[in-house]
Amino acid sequence: MTDLHYVSATEAIQRFRARELSPVELMQAVIARAEEVEPTVNALCHTFYDEALDQARAAETRYAGRGEPPRPLEGIPTAVKEEEAIAGQPWTQGSLVYRDLVAGHTSAFARRHLEAGAIIHARTTAPEFSCAGFTQSRLWGVTRNPWNAAYAVGGSSGGSGAALADGTTTLASGSDIGGSIRIPASFNGIVGYKPPYGRVPVDPPFNLDTYCHCGPMARTVADCALYENQIAGPDPSDVTTLRPKLLLPERFDGVEGVRVALSVDLGSWPLDPEVRANTLAVGDALRAAGAIVDEVDLVVPRADVELATAIHFHLSFADWIGGQVLEHGDVVTRYAVDVVRWCSEVAAGHTFLEKLDLEARLYAPVGALLEDYDALVCATAATRGLLADDDYVGHGLDVGGERLEFYLSSLLTPVFNVLSRCPVLSVPSGFADNGVPTGVQIAGRTYEDATVFGLGAALERERPWFDVDERRPALAATAEA
Repeated sequence: MTDLHYVSATEAIQRFRARELSPVELMQAVIARAEEVEPTVNALCHTFYDEALDQARAAETRYAGRGEPPRPLEGIPTAVKEEEAIAGQPWTQGSLVYRDLVAGHTSAFARRHLEAGAIIHARTTAPEFSCAGFTQSRLWGVTRNPWNAAYAVGGSSGGSGAALADGTTTLASGSDIGGSIRIPASFNGIVGYKPPYGRVPVDPPFNLDTYCHCGPMARTVADCALYENQIAGPDPSDVTTLRPKLLLPERFDGVEGVRVALSVDLGSWPLDPEVRANTLAVGDALRAAGAIVDEVDLVVPRADVELATAIHFHLSFADWIGGQVLEHGDVVTRYAVDVVRWCSEVAAGHTFLEKLDLEARLYAPVGALLEDYDALVCATAATRGLLADDDYVGHGLDVGGERLEFYLSSLLTPVFNVLSRCPVLSVPSGFADNGVPTGVQIAGRTYEDATVFGLGAALERERPWFDVDERRPALAATAEA
């Protein structure tokens, strides 16, 4: 490793235990990297470097055998998405409305980081109210893609994805109500996991929203699994959390004989050519790893997914945002207003019961397919990238030769918020010709988490990412769209 800030969490922990690396050295490397690249990327909205170095020194003591033994994530620099509540830290929701708000409590999700020994050295940017598939706000400005600064990092966990890609953190948290972990994973070329509903605690009342998940983001599949094992499990604050706690294995065996259904576009999404080609190449790589990969004739109707999502958001998440718009419209971003408009217009005249019926009908063919196959692979995003400085209000975008009126139609991720009990891992699939990464979703049978991690690990062995300098962003300050 020529760049210490890119060391994986699993390797760092091994080197900490062997006394070959100090948590202080790793934290110093991450901080130095942030000072170098943050003026371009802008992924970290709050930093706590002095406190983090103090905690790194305490972790060093634990690894030296003095005091309490090291915990599972002891000394690992971890950036937590700013929407998560940590007592005493800013909790702005990326909004001028809450620019002075400080959290008075720590969520169960955040508490698990602290209990595992992770060092929260920074909080990452998100769009206002975490309601966009890109990351920009009137409070924090624009977060830019480390691979090509003209392009967006995805959203809403965009700062987390960018910070992993540019080496300013080792692990990063995300939340996902329509793809907010998987979209940034795809656009930044990293790994993001949407756990099945109930696997990881979520703060009330959104814990009762079946579309809403908190989960891990990392540069490697092994790191993502290590992280998931620390944040998963039942919690008394969240009635939806599952018992018993599921533990993923430390190592994943080969995938010989594992049956994979490949549906590049789920039968109804237009895809940019690079996305299509890269998704097909993933199928070839999994075949090379020993999996049985079949291209299948699956149709998940995009119009039905969008309708179910719009009704759901109109009755919950977007309804809350709409209240903020009514009360504070003069300081709210245009895209927050626009997502409320879109949900309201699409959902108009439809009922909660219709939404439930749609969700059941959408799952039926996928559920039947997953009786014959162990996993389903499809693209994460249909587009080769969204522009960093565009809020996509008043216009759509062209994808694969088709004009989409609303940019959210270019994302395949909401499918698996509708089908919320399916575990979904987004991993890199390659690059578009503009240098922006592309990704695939590996979706498993309901609550069969280990299968998707095993396939992700096999793909990473076949086609590594982030392991050498040549597979890391060069961080050009400007780039052509």
